[in-house]
Amino acid sequence: MRVFTRSRNQRHTKEHGFSLIELLVVMIILGLIASLVGPRLFGKLGGARRDTAKTQIEMLVAALDAYRLDVGRYPTEDEGLGALMQNPGVNKWDGPYLKKEVPIDPWGYPYHYQNPGQHGEIDLFSYGADNKPGGEKEEGDVGSWQ
Repeated sequence: MRVFTRSRNQRHTKEHGFSLIELLVVMIILGLIASLVGPRLFGKLGGARRDTAKTQIEMLVAALDAYRLDVGRYPTEDEGLGALMQNPGVNKWDGPYLKKEVPIDPWGYPYHYQNPGQHGEIDLFSYGADNKPGGEKEEGDVGSWQ
């Protein structure tokens, strides 16, 4: 039976690590994976923003309904959504009706409020990423009537 031993000099001269070629191969593989997975993740992000807008609109409509139960009417367009946080000078106001400030939409724009609405008694909506009426997918409108 042979036993292989290393001398002290051999141990110090041979270094362990990755070669430049090995690092390049790993980087290329990671780049390919990112190019395949990245677009799918960003596509989901747009859908998540639309879902967030729908949820926020539903929450705001519930607060507007509570306002209406107390005051007897929805806030006017001039009073706007701010009437959910601060009394606009009406009797029977028993707010605030939200725990936090009125949120902005997921794209960074304020929600649009109409009273009377075109689709119902009130309309609450976001124009989406482009903040313009119409559009599709992430640029599409998200409203309380949907």
